[in-house]
Amino acid sequence: MSIFGSIFSKIFPSAKADPVVTASAAAAPASAATAAAPAPAVAPPPSIPLGDVPAILDAMPGASRLNWRTSIVDLMKLLGLESDLATRRALADELLYSGDKSDTATMNIWLHRQVMTRLAANGGTVPPELRD
Repeated sequence: MSIFGSIFSKIFPSAKADPVVTASAAAAPASAATAAAPAPAVAPPPSIPLGDVPAILDAMPGASRLNWRTSIVDLMKLLGLESDLATRRALADELLYSGDKSDTATMNIWLHRQVMTRLAANGGTVPPELRD
């Protein structure tokens, strides 16, 4: 499962996120077999919102001790996911971050906004100030 998929499933355990196109999948050349196959259908966003993401996260144990609203590290900790630099760099690759991954502050801000934006795109209710 993708890192974003893990984040999504921790917030919405009974729902399924749309797949994330990874850098390796986006850069892979099309072979003759894949060129002849029809493109997979993209699932439309859910017609019913899954829930209020901030309310769900605020209700989780330990939320009051973590700054999950602005920190990708705290968000991942709240969800019980590994939040080390290697994992965040892998998430950056997964979400097609094109910036300098050694500038971790900029990358972390971008990651948090992208995660919130993608949660909203997959049916979660996320206030505009938390999204891109």
